[in-house]
Amino acid sequence: MDVSVLWKAGALDLGIQWGCWAVAAALGTEKFFDLVGSATYAMLAYLSLQWGGGHFTRQKVQTTMVLIWAVRLGSFLFLRVMREGKDVRFEEAKKDPVRFLVVWTLQAVWVFTTLLPTLILNAKSRDRSLGFQDYLGWSMWAVGILLEAVADYQKSVFKADPENSGKFIQSGLWSISQHPNYLGEITLWLGLYITAARVMSGWEYLSVVSPMFVALILIKVSGIPLLDKLGMKRWGNNPGYLAYRERTAVLVPFVW
Repeated sequence: MDVSVLWKAGALDLGIQWGCWAVAAALGTEKFFDLVGSATYAMLAYLSLQWGGGHFTRQKVQTTMVLIWAVRLGSFLFLRVMREGKDVRFEEAKKDPVRFLVVWTLQAVWVFTTLLPTLILNAKSRDRSLGFQDYLGWSMWAVGILLEAVADYQKSVFKADPENSGKFIQSGLWSISQHPNYLGEITLWLGLYITAARVMSGWEYLSVVSPMFVALILIKVSGIPLLDKLGMKRWGNNPGYLAYRERTAVLVPFVW
């Protein structure tokens, strides 16, 4: 494996986030935060494929999957923040340049850590024939991105209906999971790790930290806890909302 691919990807990732932080801090805006993050995923996936030079089928398919995910989620999040006018996650952070820098730096860590299995895969100069493990991983990615896309679409349609103003969604995928989009996100990155692991050896298996990191962030840090807090603040006195939380799985339908 060409380790220089990882070093170059890490340096470029950090440089992009810090450069965009400078612009965002000067303008006092958070509106392009998620767009930059998604674009960085796409750029590093593509460049790592070029730097590695293998261009094997497994590498090209995996890279294409990252690009599809980045374009879909990045455009969705950017259009959403432009439509809503702000991102409530950064209302306070953007007022403090140092705190805002920490947020952008954490995004650099998030991008690199999550993308690590694919970076390792693209840095490989030797290939293995495609097998069950590859198709299993890619199938999980397909299920994950479908879950995420459908959940996002359903919520967007729900919020766009004036009759639903002030209400919470509890239909479609949201009737069996309080956070189906996050379930999709975790599933797709686990799938990409499983496929990449087919050509790994030694310390490279430690890149399993990728799906573990995604799950940790979404379940314990900035995903579910933040949305649950906002939900309770908005609908905590609504018996219907409390009943929904009680009967509906937090993440995995009918399990938890």
